[in-house]
Amino acid sequence: MAIDVRPIRDDELFAFLDAASTGFQERPENAKIAEEVREYWDLGRVWGAFEGGRIVGTLRTWGTELTVPGRGRIKGSAVTSVAVLPTHRRRGILSRMVATEHAAARERGEVAALLYASEFPIYGRFGYGPATRAATWTLDARATGFHPSGDDGGFVDFIPTDEAGEAIARDVFEAWRARQPGEIWRRPITWQADFGRVGSAWGTPWKGFVVGHRDGAGTADGYARYHVEEKWEQRQPRNVLVVDDVHALTDDSYRSLWLFLAGIDWVATVKAEKRQPAERLPWLLTNQRAIALSDVGDGLWVKLLDIPGALAARTYEGAASLVLEIVDRDGDGGESRTRLLLDAGPDGATCAATKRSADLTVDASALGAAYLGGPRLRDAVLARGHDEHRPGALGEADALFATVDAPWCSTFF
Repeated sequence: MAIDVRPIRDDELFAFLDAASTGFQERPENAKIAEEVREYWDLGRVWGAFEGGRIVGTLRTWGTELTVPGRGRIKGSAVTSVAVLPTHRRRGILSRMVATEHAAARERGEVAALLYASEFPIYGRFGYGPATRAATWTLDARATGFHPSGDDGGFVDFIPTDEAGEAIARDVFEAWRARQPGEIWRRPITWQADFGRVGSAWGTPWKGFVVGHRDGAGTADGYARYHVEEKWEQRQPRNVLVVDDVHALTDDSYRSLWLFLAGIDWVATVKAEKRQPAERLPWLLTNQRAIALSDVGDGLWVKLLDIPGALAARTYEGAASLVLEIVDRDGDGGESRTRLLLDAGPDGATCAATKRSADLTVDASALGAAYLGGPRLRDAVLARGHDEHRPGALGEADALFATVDAPWCSTFF
């Protein structure tokens, strides 16, 4: 039977959730979830693959904004809830849904598509590349102190988990994401879930604590959100403090927040997931062996939908003029090629289609991986190959896209 990919109707929301949760091998309370998300989801971006009247594949997106090197921002499409029923695998349904969404995103003027990959091998064939890294840091709080620092006049205090507290954290985050390549805008429903005000239909809502840091003038310049897992050994408290979020606008705020978290009574271990591998925290510690890095891997994946627009939106720490040929694949063996002249430097860039001979041919997935300046282009091209038409072109492109500071996205979706 033919497969039809289209946006769902309101009365199909439960069926969409049921198909998606089946694909992810979960059994949540989908009727309650439908009621909770109905007011937040744009159903024009909720795609169902229909076989007859039954949903056999799901894909959903929401509009966001991605910060790029140079502090520019581009419109993005955040892709999630991608699933195909186990009874309908290997029939090209995923390819149909992805192609439909990419076409719609381009119509909406979105420059990049973004996702977190549940399985690594899937999305490279659609032009996505792993553009940021994520890691877990685990601190033995009993085995180290912090290097002394001068008194900055600031202080850490609890903030409420109501709308007023959320607004304080959101303002800090907005200022922080404006200067952090790889970070994205967070939806209102994300903030509400992070503060425990929605999410009960999905399971146990978040229950924890939020603290903020204020500078000497009383201005909020950082916050931390955390919860605690109780643990006792030999009748002694050995709790694990799980860091859900830490964002700071100054070095003093960053240090003060971590010092507070590590110094709470009854806490033996501080665990922070989905952080960046290049975290500065170890350098604050008198004993760096007290902190361990683990679970290092891919974070946010990026596909450039408007390649000239994306390349012109960021700045570059070096300067070069290159003709790039980009090979974009549809996942089913088809491909298209785009040839672009990129003139780039620290003050900005221009990028437009050209008929000049290419200096370098690369796959769209490699370009997506290297776009934010994290993975090196010279490494990313190893996955699907490249053609260097002018000697040294790959080295020039590799140096051009690299940045001193690695990109990072702290927002999971």
